[in-house]
Order: sequence, then structure tokens, then C-alpha cells
Amino acid sequence: MNLFDPLNHEPAYRKVAAAIERKILERSLRTGDRLPAETSLAQQFGVNRSTVREALRELETHGLVGRQSGSKKLFVTRPMQDRVASGVSRALALNGVTFLELWEAMMIIEPAAARHAAGRRSDEELDSLERLVAAVAASTDGGTAVPLVVEFFATIVRASHNQVLTTAQDPLNRLLAPTLSRMIDQVPQARARITSAQRKITAAIREQQAAQAEEWMAKHIRDFKRGYELAGIELEYRVPPG
Repeated sequence: MNLFDPLNHEPAYRKVAAAIERKILERSLRTGDRLPAETSLAQQFGVNRSTVREALRELETHGLVGRQSGSKKLFVTRPMQDRVASGVSRALALNGVTFLELWEAMMIIEPAAARHAAGRRSDEELDSLERLVAAVAASTDGGTAVPLVVEFFATIVRASHNQVLTTAQDPLNRLLAPTLSRMIDQVPQARARITSAQRKITAAIREQQAAQAEEWMAKHIRDFKRGYELAGIELEYRVPPG
């Protein structure tokens, strides 16, 4: 049994990046704040400018700092939702997430989003849901239906006006899409059942009936699992990257 842990040999630029990131997370540096010049940062950290430059490049890659158009000056930025979702989706896929794990997560997130959407949705968000339901009903195959189904889920979670639910759901949508088309095309009743569930969920949200919206969404997600079973897609099937 080892008495001591190994020493941390993390490169200096990552230590610099981590220190700047902590200031951003602590809100000592806020979105829009200009960062000190590389020379100043190098002096403050006691490192070479090349080390600072590499640290800033890493922070820029992660969307924590950025440059205004035509300027070399760096400012604190907020990571774009699309970039965050894409990174999480890739990480989940690379770690071999299965459809069963994806489905279990959806069973937690989607009914909660529907419940909150019923009490918080705007008229514009309700209109969007109703247009999406009509478009899914008019779709002719999985290829045309899938983007609409995914957008239906995304619209509901946006209507919940809960940033945590939105951030958690987006990566799941990206993983759901590749296999959903296969399920819809192989199960003849899939589009009709999806449309029926969407109409009931939307009606509950329209009438601001939170319990019913949550209940119908839970039924809808349970039905997805049944559809995958009918399509012969194993629940332990590893979901491909979205």
C-alpha cells in the first residue's frame, strides 16, 4: 500500500488555464470582462508568455474566452449551448452509453420538463408545439419525422424555462436521433403513436395541467422503449455519436 500519492505533473499552461477558469466560475471575471494582456498575465503567474498563450488557447477552445471580430484582445465569454451539448454527447457516446441508459435519463428529464412547461410556457412556445405536432403527423418516414420529434422535446424543455433541464436534455436529443429514424421506419404504428402522445402532451400544456402533462410525457417515453423492442433494437445497444 502506497503511503503517498503521486506528484501532480500537470503542465504549467494547464495550471494557468485552471486558475483563470476558477476566477470565471467564481464570477471574479464576468462575461464581457477584458482579460489582462499576455505580458501582464505572465508576470502575475511567474511564467513565460508562451505558457500563458497556450493556456488562453485552451480556454478559447472551451468557449470561456474569445475575441471580438477584428480584435486581438481577449474577453470572458459564455460557452455556446451547442458546443456544450456536442461535447457532452461525444463524451457519452465514447463511454459506450446504451439506449437503456439514454431512456432512463429521458424518463427523469422529459416528464419534469413537461410539468414545468405547463405552468411556464409562453403563447409563442405553445404555437411552436402545435405546429410541430401537425408536421410530425404529416411526415412520411423516419427521416422527415425525427428532426421534428427531437425539436418537440427541445421546445418543451425550453418552455420549462429551466436552464439545468435544457443543458441536460440537449446531449440526449443528439444521441436519440440516429436510432429513432430506424425505429420509426421499422414499426408501422410508430408515427401514429408518437403523434397521438404529442397531441395529448400539448393539450395538457395548453390547458396548463401540469400533472397531466407529466403523466402523458412519461407514457410517451415508456412507449419509446416498447417501440425499440418491436424494432429489434437491443436495449444494451451502444448509441452512436449524434
